[in-house]
Parts: sequence; structure tokens; C-alpha cells
Amino acid sequence: MDETEFWALVDGAREDAEGDPEEQADLLVERLVLLDPEAVLDFARHFEARYQRAYRWDLWGAAWVLLDGASDDAFDFFRCWLIGQGREVFEGALHDPDALAELLDDFDEEIDGDGEDLGYAADEAYEQLTGLVMPGLGLPPAPAEPEGTPLDFENEAQLAARYPRLWERFRGD
Repeated sequence: MDETEFWALVDGAREDAEGDPEEQADLLVERLVLLDPEAVLDFARHFEARYQRAYRWDLWGAAWVLLDGASDDAFDFFRCWLIGQGREVFEGALHDPDALAELLDDFDEEIDGDGEDLGYAADEAYEQLTGLVMPGLGLPPAPAEPEGTPLDFENEAQLAARYPRLWERFRGD
């Protein structure tokens, strides 16, 4: 599976789920079980590589603004959700996290921003196909700390200055 096929699966499931991350995860599992186990492993490698690329302080700050706070777990689930938004949104957010203000049509804190189930879709599909737990993916280990310069998430003035468009759209009163 190449990168284009990976994103096509992500996008197709998101569109059919009408943006609901839990439904998107269920649809991904359904579609992945139609493939062979090696293709599912390829999908998992693509997903995990992007998940690791998104482990950045500046993206965590954007998640903090969008979600009005983001613990370690919440940021993990946010990164899964961000991948689920498709290539354009994902790459745009990595290029400029504040651009999420324009890249996202709607954002509902109750459903959006939490893609935990998306992170397990390949594992579920692999287990359904083989009856086995997914083996290691052969990728480098995840970094211990996010890339970049840490931010003071409790400093609203700093967040508003760092993410002016996100702040205005999602936190401005």
C-alpha cells in the first residue's frame, strides 16, 4: 500500500462517516479486513509514521486551543483524529498549526478532536484477518518528548499570540 492508497482509505471512510470519528474507525476496519494482512500492516505503518510526525509542541498547542485543554492522552487521540481528517488538513496543520482555523469547516468539541478508535483500526482489522495480535511494525521508536520548543499551555496570552486565528475562531468571546 502506498501513501495515495492510505489517504484514499482514510478519506473514503471519513466521507462515508460524515465526519464522525467513531463511525470512520468502524468503516476503516470494515475496509481493511477486505485487504490482505500485509496491506493492513502497510496501512498501520503509514498511520504510525504520521502519528509520530505529529508529536510536536506546536501542534499540541493548537490542540490545546481547539479542545480548551489537552492532556497527554487527549493529544494522542487528537493526533489520530488529525490523521483522520485527511492529507490536506494533516499536512496543512503540520506546516502551520494555526491554519487549522481555516482548514476545519466545523469543529464540535463533543465529537471532533478525539480519534482514539482510528488509532486501533488497523490492529482490529489485522486481528480479525489473522486471529493474531499485530506484530511490531519495524518503525523507529516514538520520541520521548514532542519535537520543538515546549509551550506554557496555561498562559492564555501566549497561546492567543501563538495561534491568533485559532484563538479568535474557537476561544474569542
